[in-house]
Amino acid sequence: MIRIKRAPLPRAALTLMAGHTGDISQASVPKQRAKQLWKNTTVRRQIHPVLRSTLAKMAPGLERCMYCGDNQGTDIDHFEPVRINPLRTFDWHNHLLACSLCNSHLKRDLFPLAKDGSPLLIDPSSDDPAPHLHLSLAAGEYVHLTDRGEATIKVFGLNRSILVRGRRRAYRATPPLLDRWLNAFEKGDMEDAADWASVVWEQPTADVVLAMFHQALVPGAEDIFADESETLALLRDPVIRTGLLGTC
Repeated sequence: MIRIKRAPLPRAALTLMAGHTGDISQASVPKQRAKQLWKNTTVRRQIHPVLRSTLAKMAPGLERCMYCGDNQGTDIDHFEPVRINPLRTFDWHNHLLACSLCNSHLKRDLFPLAKDGSPLLIDPSSDDPAPHLHLSLAAGEYVHLTDRGEATIKVFGLNRSILVRGRRRAYRATPPLLDRWLNAFEKGDMEDAADWASVVWEQPTADVVLAMFHQALVPGAEDIFADESETLALLRDPVIRTGLLGTC
């Protein structure tokens, strides 16, 4: 899971959504009204496509799920479920792009809370997952650093076997891609370099690439990348870091 930058929504859509929120707030049974409006044909035609297209542009890789980062995001997920807070049904900051597995089969209406009433799940559009989740690159598994990280791993099944396998593959596939990007850049072939940059970032599990860049600079990086000195050198190369991360 990586941090997501929320994009602005067109004003027309925000206006329509605000009107629906007002409708829900005045309903005798807000939860029922919220569900009716969300499934309304006009809403599906006027609002859903705008939400989905904007979320798709925000998503990592090629429209990947904002939770697992692996499957294509197909669903508009209400981070705080309609069942719990119907007034957030049309709140733009409560919408995320999720795959059907994470949304409909795993998260569903689950929304665990801490003792103080704050959400335990991580919203990658408002929270930086890094303080809560550590990715063990060699194992391909997430290790929780906080209660929020633990709840997020559990609810979304972030360590399910298919994701672990995908992360391990991405870990092995990334160094050759970085090398191809560097070769193109050093030759001055910016078009080819841009293509390789797209390959790097559009592969599934972009969280692996970010974790590799981050962990290459932490104390003890030589132990993390034991017997992989060439990979560590690539990840530390200032040209690569500037070109692909925008920072060295």
